[in-house]
Amino acid sequence: MKTCVRLMLAVVQTICLAAFAWAGDIPHIDTAKVSKALSQNDWMVVDTRLNDAFNGWRLDGVKRGGHITGAVDFSANWLKVDAKNLEALLQEAMDNKGLRPEKNVVLYDATGKDAAAVAAYLQKKGFGKLYFYDVKQWAADPSLPMTSYPKYRQLVPAVVLKEVVDGKVPETFDKNKKIIVIEASWGEEKTSYAKGHIPGTFHINTDRIEPPTKTEPVMWVLGDDATLKQVALDSGITRNDTVIVTSEEPLAAFRVATVLRYIGVDDVRVLNGGTLAWTLAGFKLETKRHAPTPVKDFGGTIPGHPDVIDTMEETKAGLAHPDTFTLVDNRTWKEHIGEITGYSYHKIKGRIPGSVYGYAGKNSAYDLDYFRNPDKTMRNAEEFLALWKKQGIDTTKHLSFMCGSGWRVAEIYYYADTIGLPDIAIFSDGWIGWSNTPGNPIVTGVPK
Repeated sequence: MKTCVRLMLAVVQTICLAAFAWAGDIPHIDTAKVSKALSQNDWMVVDTRLNDAFNGWRLDGVKRGGHITGAVDFSANWLKVDAKNLEALLQEAMDNKGLRPEKNVVLYDATGKDAAAVAAYLQKKGFGKLYFYDVKQWAADPSLPMTSYPKYRQLVPAVVLKEVVDGKVPETFDKNKKIIVIEASWGEEKTSYAKGHIPGTFHINTDRIEPPTKTEPVMWVLGDDATLKQVALDSGITRNDTVIVTSEEPLAAFRVATVLRYIGVDDVRVLNGGTLAWTLAGFKLETKRHAPTPVKDFGGTIPGHPDVIDTMEETKAGLAHPDTFTLVDNRTWKEHIGEITGYSYHKIKGRIPGSVYGYAGKNSAYDLDYFRNPDKTMRNAEEFLALWKKQGIDTTKHLSFMCGSGWRVAEIYYYADTIGLPDIAIFSDGWIGWSNTPGNPIVTGVPK
């Protein structure tokens, strides 16, 4: 075993050294040249760090968080993902960003490692005009513009979560608040939790917040306020705690996070990228079981933030006023036009009249291709906002996000809130709740 480990380490070291050697002839440029490059059409400035740093976290010793205003992202972390279609995902990312071999490309980071890894990859793709830059220089000058998402702290990097797990209180956390880290997934512990989770976390089965109906048609509908309160109490969660939700599948984490926010927990965060982010950072999962310490008092009225969720009645009322309200349908295109339902347990096809297609995944009700990077972190906001603009979605209106039953839109809601959209909510009943309600209108086909 030790021999195998040493061999693997040697291989990894060889690959890293090869990347640095290949990128060794790439020149470093100064801040003035980077500033000039931002205004030139034949140049691109690319942030190669973790997307958490791009979003706003101060990582690797930079004095200011966020990215150089005008830069695009292409994280070295994406290159580590073990996926059969990784090459296609990376090419799609380059196409979406306009990252082409004929461009002059400035690759920046804060350690030298991320930029070198991306440079080695791009050189293999035929990029020859590459340059390095140390973003610490830019961040140290407060006169130079950097962009952070207003609520970037809601999406927690694995490296910051590791500090929490180790008993530290990282930046953006309140030392006077209890920090609770949970694992959320569908099913009993054996389904996902027991196979590996963030150290110290306990399990919340999503069936507890949305118990399946006992009669046909089967639906996973959000529990009533009393049910949700009991989940919080059993989990030892009060409205004043800081909660970080983790999961192998981020959809489950965001679903539980939005429910906790709805009932009144003020500070609910999610591990950006799920447990994949944790393992890509070099940290180990554990299989040891942990149990919460229940509490008797939540500390406030439930729901504390009812505006997180639009009810059926509120959604119907909103649809009558399209000048101020948009129901954003975050399902696949085939679901939207009524070719498929998206779910094995649901048979009714179609969409809600007046809803606007707002993207989600390309092929499945369990994907969010249009909103995620290859490593499952949040995509550059400019890119998914451009998709919405293409569909005529006005982000100054009240946006009510809907999908099948609330999972996909929970993640999209968090992203929209992270980037500072002012008036958003979730139509939690979604298509399944709407279509199973007698008398509700349904349409199919390609929208005119």
